[in-house]
This record gives sequence, structure tokens and C-alpha cells, in this order.
Amino acid sequence: MSLRLALSAAAGAALVLLAAPAVTAAGGTAESVTVDPAGRIAADGTITLSGTYRCVGSSGPVFVSSSVGQGAGKSRHGIGGTRAVCDGAEHTWQNTGKATSADIAPGAANVEATLLELRPESGLPLPRFHAAQERDITLTAV
Repeated sequence: MSLRLALSAAAGAALVLLAAPAVTAAGGTAESVTVDPAGRIAADGTITLSGTYRCVGSSGPVFVSSSVGQGAGKSRHGIGGTRAVCDGAEHTWQNTGKATSADIAPGAANVEATLLELRPESGLPLPRFHAAQERDITLTAV
């Protein structure tokens, strides 16, 4: 399975979560992911989203995936994936991806970010969600 396909599957699975509560790991460290209130969209459709995350206790690779959509009932677009470091500290993430100008435009948008681990179990990378957030943001033309 390619990394892009795995991240797409993770973003799709995140749609089911809508909003996951923060997970508290042993030792009391809360796992979380946030989305900044503004993103950027370039004239060629390149979208940049960002925020912060915190996670602990991973045994497989962890990624911050994100998706964006506009309007009710419209499709969502996966916007990149960033490898996460699960050391209990707060880190920043930034994902960049492209959507066609007909799909996403400057203005109000909805973003979902998911902190997802691909944990190896019986030889297969199975998803384990650490945290998720859905947030309305503003996409600003750059």
C-alpha cells in the first residue's frame, strides 16, 4: 500500500470520527491535534493548512492528515500528510496539497485534521487514532 493511499484511507476514516476527544496516555499527557483558524490558497489551487499536535506511545509511523471542504454536501479533498513525532511535546504541522480552482476557493471552509498511527499488527499496518479535530476556517488567497 502506498503512503498516499494509506493517508487517503486515514483521511476517509477520519470523516467517521467527526470529532474525537483528546486521549490521555499513561502519565497524564493528553494527545491532541489542532487546526489553525486560517489557511492559504494559491491561484493554482495549492492549499496550505497548519496547526499543532501532541502524541505519545506509538509503535508504528504516525501522521497528521488533513482534508478540506466547502459548502454543504460538497466533497472533501485530502491535503497532504505530515510525519508526526510522538514524544509528548507539542509540535507544529503543515500540510500542502492541490485542489482544482472549481472545487475550493478563498473564503469559508471546513478542515478535518487527524493524528493517525499505522500500528503493525500481524504483519498489517492497522490504523490507531490518537486525536482528531474538525474546524471551520478561512482560506486566504496568496
